[in-house]
Amino acid sequence: MPVEQLTYAQIAERLGVSAEAARAIVKRYRLPRSRSNDGKTLAAIDLEEIRHKPLPARSPRVHRSVTDVVATLKARVAELEAELARAEERSRGRRADFERERERADRMVTAQDRLIAELEHLRSLLEAAQKRARPVTPRTWRAMTWHERIRWLRTTG
Repeated sequence: MPVEQLTYAQIAERLGVSAEAARAIVKRYRLPRSRSNDGKTLAAIDLEEIRHKPLPARSPRVHRSVTDVVATLKARVAELEAELARAEERSRGRRADFERERERADRMVTAQDRLIAELEHLRSLLEAAQKRARPVTPRTWRAMTWHERIRWLRTTG
């Protein structure tokens, strides 16, 4: 079928859709548009190439009574409360595990603090021992007084 110059209303009539839907189709397919003498928009369209299937008409929303809505909401609230109760039950067991692990972690931190204090004490003892037990080379031996030499010999021997 040849390309035709149609208005949005004519396209809508042929495709069985609204004028706004026809305008959206022209825009979607990026069809060339122009203005007619009467100011209406004309679109160059080949209706054989456009394979448009309109969506089935939607059924109008049924207005439900307030009591039906309230009953539905109450049922949903009951479901959520039951789910909350199940979640709380699961969390109780996990809470006990959490408390036990926290106590264990506290004991480990206390033991670590004690070990750090002991390590610092041992480091200070080591530093003191290293100061006292400085190595004696022939040069330092000559630099020592006799009193220092005797004290060194007593501590190392």
